[in-house]
Formats: sequence, C-alpha cells, structure tokens
Amino acid sequence: MRWLRPSEWLLVVYFGYAAVFSGELLPPGGFVLAGVAAAAVLSRAESQACSRLLSVVRDWLPAPLVLVAYWAVDWFPRPAYSRNFEPSWIGLDRLLLHGWGAKAAIESLGPVLPSLLELCYSLLYAVTPVSIGILYLYRRRARVDRFLFTLLLGTLATYALLPHFASQPPTVAFPGEDLPAVTTPFRLLNLWLLGHFDIRISVFPSGHVTLGFSAAFAMLLALPEKRRAGWILLVLACGVAVATVYGRYHYAVDGLAGLGVSLLAAAASYFVHSPLARRTG
Repeated sequence: MRWLRPSEWLLVVYFGYAAVFSGELLPPGGFVLAGVAAAAVLSRAESQACSRLLSVVRDWLPAPLVLVAYWAVDWFPRPAYSRNFEPSWIGLDRLLLHGWGAKAAIESLGPVLPSLLELCYSLLYAVTPVSIGILYLYRRRARVDRFLFTLLLGTLATYALLPHFASQPPTVAFPGEDLPAVTTPFRLLNLWLLGHFDIRISVFPSGHVTLGFSAAFAMLLALPEKRRAGWILLVLACGVAVATVYGRYHYAVDGLAGLGVSLLAAAASYFVHSPLARRTG
C-alpha cells in the first residue's frame, strides 16, 4: 500500500468509508476489497517494472471512479425523509429566481441562455477526463496526481456528506413549482440522465457544483502557468451552479455548500503541496 499515490489513498479511504457506514458487506465490501487490491497491484507493478503503460492507466483510472464514488452514496440505507430542510431552502431560491429577477433575465433571450446553462450541466460529466487530457497536452503529466488530489478531496468530501443531509430535489419536494418556462434539448438530456443515473438519497451539498469548482481550482493549482484552462473550467462551474438552481435540480444552498467544500479542499491541497513544491523546485 505504500506505493499508492495520494489521490489513490483518497479513493481507498472514501470507498472504505462507504462500505463501513452502509452497513453492508456485499456488494459494497467486496467492491472495496477488489478496488483496493487492484490499486495496490497496479502501484506495486509499476514500481517494480517502471512501466509507463501502468503509470498512464493509473493517471486515467480515477476519472471513471469519480462516477462510481457518486453512485456509492446510494449504498447507504435510505432515510425517512422528514422534510426538515426543504421548506427553509426554497425561500432563497424564490428570492433569487423571482424576487431578484434571475429567472426572467435568463429567459429574456428565449432559449439561448437556458440552452447554454443546460449545456454546462451536461459537459460536467466530461470534466475529469478532459482536464487530465489538458495536462497531457501541455506536457505536465507529472502534475496529474496533484490535480486529482485537489479534485477528489473536494468531490469525495461532498459525497461523504450527502447521506447525512437526507433531502429531495425541488422537482420532487415541490412538483410543478418554479420550473423553467423554456425547455431545450439539453434540458431533456439532463432530465433523462438524472432520471436513470442519479442518486436518490440527498441533494445537499451539490455534487455537481462541487465537482465543477473542484476541477477549476485543481487546474489553477496544478497548471498556474496556463491559467486560461483553469479560468475556462471556473466559468463552466459557475454555469453549472446557476443551471442547478434555474433547472430546479438543486437548491441554491446546495450549490453554496458545494462551493464552500471546494474552496476548503483547494486550500488544504495548496498547503499540502506548497512545501513539497518549494523543496523540489
């Protein structure tokens, strides 16, 4: 296990946490044991054989595991929803959408802005592999693990919090209320994806918002000399945050909590890596 990378340790700890607190040995426990064994074998094999291929596989493996980690939230026992949170959260949404006119402003150009927001939401699923590809493109492969560490620290922390704040999305808790007046093809796509692949246990904090901002902050930290890539991801993350509220996928407080977790993870990653960066030049 000492050959594991820091980002791989985060995955091992998270899946172990999910298996233990789910209260089930199988399939979660068996999945965790298989995943830990595979990671240990890969890391050990790379250290012994100095295989570039195995090293590259380890770079890209966390990309699909981010989705698996999200679905693992549903391993936890389904809580009895008490509706303690939703009535207090909906007030801020309605203030933003109606009181401050955000909904009218977004729909003022017809389907243009709603389409862009829904597109940002759709593109989020490709953020992790595309970001790794950007580091490869700029010949900064050595920084992939730092990027992944920052990304996973924020994202997995949010996933670990989700089961402790049992809540329902606005479309379920308040059906038919505050919905967008414009339906676009990207919205239909997002609704289909959420209907077939989303978790059901909670919406707070927003995993989508956390992933978006964590990817942006991770890129800014891992690739400071090419800040354009990080800023583009940051714009995408902002679009996702707005889309979650406008599309009624999340409450505004979900996104704010996700942003807060991302900022804390980025700060922690900065302080962890800065001394190492100074020592290694």
